[in-house]
Amino acid sequence: MSVLNGQPVPNLPWEDKPAGCWDPIWRYSGNPVIPRNLIPCSNSIFNSAVVPFGGQFAGVFRVDNKARSMQLHSGHSADGIHWTLTPDRIQFQCDDPEVGRWEYGYDPRVVWIEDRFWVTWCNGCHGPSIGVAWTTDFETYHQIENSYLPFNRNGVLFPRRIGGSYVMLNRPSDNGHTPFGDIWLSHSPDLVHWGRHRFVMRPCGGWQSTKVGAGPIPIETDEGWLLIYHGVLTSCNGFVYSAGTALLDLEQPWKVIARGGPYIASPQTHYECVGDVPNVWFPCAAVCDAPTGRLAIYYGAADTVVGLAFAQVDELVAWTKANSVV
Repeated sequence: MSVLNGQPVPNLPWEDKPAGCWDPIWRYSGNPVIPRNLIPCSNSIFNSAVVPFGGQFAGVFRVDNKARSMQLHSGHSADGIHWTLTPDRIQFQCDDPEVGRWEYGYDPRVVWIEDRFWVTWCNGCHGPSIGVAWTTDFETYHQIENSYLPFNRNGVLFPRRIGGSYVMLNRPSDNGHTPFGDIWLSHSPDLVHWGRHRFVMRPCGGWQSTKVGAGPIPIETDEGWLLIYHGVLTSCNGFVYSAGTALLDLEQPWKVIARGGPYIASPQTHYECVGDVPNVWFPCAAVCDAPTGRLAIYYGAADTVVGLAFAQVDELVAWTKANSVV
């Protein structure tokens, strides 16, 4: 198994798997890597996207401020562990003031495609839609058209065109705390006009019985696209968010090759079980060092802080196939 079209990230944050760990992923011993109060305005910082940038790391971070408004901030780090965030939210540049009118933004993803970084997020536009913008420096952000009508969440772009089209995973939803949700896939010639919608997967019981949604940017391997996604169980005490994996066909990525039955991670530590929203393990970014297959996964914990976990891509692929329910 090999990672395709990836890049070396020699300074990737990393800890070896602890002795006696039988899970396919393991947590950073210094979690959480970003506390809720890193900047003066923040009530909580979570569900954020990280990428390699200029030999270091940069990203877009969900910051719910002390007015409890959902905002997006830029961040930088030399090592992927110690972070500095801008004190003020991103001010998106947009040629159309109707599109650029800011209501709220949350749960960003970031991906390099061709010659720039593309950011997607849940964008307030008379309800949740998918906002799209690009940047080259994580200082100036250029917003284009929203990709879908409300209501939609979890817009996740693939890192290259497939069959000549840009491709995005997404989840049609509602205007509240959606008690349902399937993953869909859409195509675009230009990142503005979206169509050719294809069904990908739906909830299938247990930890993912209520809804599912795409997580980090899919990782291209010679055995398929490795998708890390979140699934939700409705317990007697509310939603429980966990993470799982699937393998998607390289050229027809709406076709699921394998899908792990058990979760790869669920809220188990104090900072994942206790917070503004208890029992949440929500992955938004997975930085891969292609030569080694090492993976650093950034996730929101209890809608309050950012956690970091580690895995090996080949082990996740093998685990997904060995535990597949497809």
